[in-house]
Amino acid sequence: YEICACLVGSEMCIRDRRNLALYLSKVARFDVSCSNHENQAGILLAFVYSVYEKGVTMSRVYNFSAGPAVLPEEVLQEAADEMLDYRGCGMSVMEMSHRSKTFAQIIEDAESDLRDLLSIPDEYAVLFLQGGASQQFSAVPMNLMKNKKAAYIITGQWAKKAYQEAQKYGEAVAVASSADKTFSYIPDCSDLDIPEDADYVYICENNTIYGTKYKTLPNTKGHTLVADVSSCFLSEPVDVTKYGVIYGGVQKNVGPAGVVIAIIREDLITDDVLEGTPTMLKWKTQADADSLYNTPPCYGIYICGKVFKWIKKMGGLEAMKAHNEKKAKILYDYLDQSKLFKGTVVPEDRSLMNVPFVTGDAELDKKFVAEATAAGFVNLKGHRTVGGMRASIYNAMPIEGVEKLVEFMKKFEAENA
Repeated sequence: YEICACLVGSEMCIRDRRNLALYLSKVARFDVSCSNHENQAGILLAFVYSVYEKGVTMSRVYNFSAGPAVLPEEVLQEAADEMLDYRGCGMSVMEMSHRSKTFAQIIEDAESDLRDLLSIPDEYAVLFLQGGASQQFSAVPMNLMKNKKAAYIITGQWAKKAYQEAQKYGEAVAVASSADKTFSYIPDCSDLDIPEDADYVYICENNTIYGTKYKTLPNTKGHTLVADVSSCFLSEPVDVTKYGVIYGGVQKNVGPAGVVIAIIREDLITDDVLEGTPTMLKWKTQADADSLYNTPPCYGIYICGKVFKWIKKMGGLEAMKAHNEKKAKILYDYLDQSKLFKGTVVPEDRSLMNVPFVTGDAELDKKFVAEATAAGFVNLKGHRTVGGMRASIYNAMPIEGVEKLVEFMKKFEAENA
């Protein structure tokens, strides 16, 4: 009785609390569905059951992972409900043919909802691809380097990797970089020295590792803009017509790992690609086949489609932007007044999605991550090139998650100041 009473108010790990409650119920040979309170055994069972229920309802942690990342619980529940039998077809989406009428409807609905959310013009193709955003580091130059020259703006590891990959196919020119200050800012891109014969200008719009975001797109001086938007995709309204190509891995803000969405202006989808371009990396191959040239990542596309509908239900991209701004403000406001924690990005270039911060003491950072994890705030360890911590607060992270994280940070600061 005393053990169970203590467990109800315990701050022990949720998983340990649940497992102990289940163990006690088994030892006492009780059925946890029973509600008999007429004797001491019934009282013991009531406490065990309440602890068990608390464990069940609180078993989901606040996941601040940079990717794969948190998804809307509503979407996960819908997917769970449809796992064995998708809308009466007698099978899971995992099992069905990508050539079936049922899946055709899934991918068509997903594209239609995405077009609605972003107001994608008809002259842009929407492709559901594989290979991660990193595969597009090769596909972009292979499809676009007509003059074998391109301009790259280096604002983090992913832009740097794309730049290095492009050098295999032509002349990649770094026209701006923020490497001098560990990518903690976005360089001035209003008057760049872009080669006149450059085929495109490339950016990574939101930098997952370093927590920076372009608030104003570069002046490309008439050149095609290509943007990797993996970690800010569908976080706010976007004018698609300002880009030639927008692409991103969905595992940050839209779905499970394994899908890349590319939105490409159709005049850029041609047979005129670099010699030796693999069939699968030729955008025209995928566009002509409506993303079904080979078996696509069917289940991932299905989840993406559900996330698109969830965003529409939440009010669309304007509502998402307001939601994300509110969350980010809570965390940044605390960081700006904290005497222990400090943000690493200049205020004007801060990302709404990825918030890196440090204490300045590596051992204290390690202690914070460990204690936060034990308290149910997981995946807060920062990237090795920045150190410290990083909270990724994508669309599906509830405001409550950020509020509780800040409460925990305040408590940690008071105990470790």
